[in-house]
Amino acid sequence: MGCYDCCIRCLGAVPYPSLVATLLCYAGMALFCGCGHEALTNTEVLVETYFARNVQDFAVMASFIKYFQYVIYGLASFFFLYGILLLAEGFYTTSAVKQTFGEFRSTHCGRCLSLTFIVVTYILAFIWLIVFAFTAIPVYFLFNMEQTCHTVNILAETTPSINQHGWICMDARQYGLLPWNAMPGKACGMTLASICKTSEFYVTYDLYIATFAGAGVTLLALFLYMIATTYNYAVLRFLGRKGIR
Repeated sequence: MGCYDCCIRCLGAVPYPSLVATLLCYAGMALFCGCGHEALTNTEVLVETYFARNVQDFAVMASFIKYFQYVIYGLASFFFLYGILLLAEGFYTTSAVKQTFGEFRSTHCGRCLSLTFIVVTYILAFIWLIVFAFTAIPVYFLFNMEQTCHTVNILAETTPSINQHGWICMDARQYGLLPWNAMPGKACGMTLASICKTSEFYVTYDLYIATFAGAGVTLLALFLYMIATTYNYAVLRFLGRKGIR
């Protein structure tokens, strides 16, 4: 066998859907974990600086941010290992189908393993769909905050009195970031507009958008994994019915 034929056989054994899904999964988790970690840190700084005067008012939120950052480390490690396992399963199935390695055959254990990956991947996709929805909440909050600041700036240019736009506020307590007894808990008028002009606000906003995008890419990767693992299992079942065990 020549080098060209050997390369063609090796390329034919590559599970391209699983490979693409793995690359998307790693890229999405890198965005989600890296940007999400920094976004949570910046959120704590913004709330502490502008929305809460008492340390006890945001102690619960600070603890949640701390624990969730540890969860992010765990998610990164888990999806790294799980991506490798799914990619290896894709190589196994492709080799079983094309019998690239001589007497290599599909086994009952291999089919059971593929079925396990299908179930786990479906569960992960459902859980990650919820995570994807929750990552939209801070993006929605900061988007509303930016639009409110834009409204305040327009009113400040068209009306001479500050009382005309002092009633326009963003209340962090309404979004569950702070308890209802937190003071001040909200920012209004030109104070709100000045917050939106800070670099911390725009950096945090961009980080949450990147986190939301990373969660979406990871969800897309899980959908591709679902398709690939389901197809792999169907192929292995077909081989089993043909007597290739």
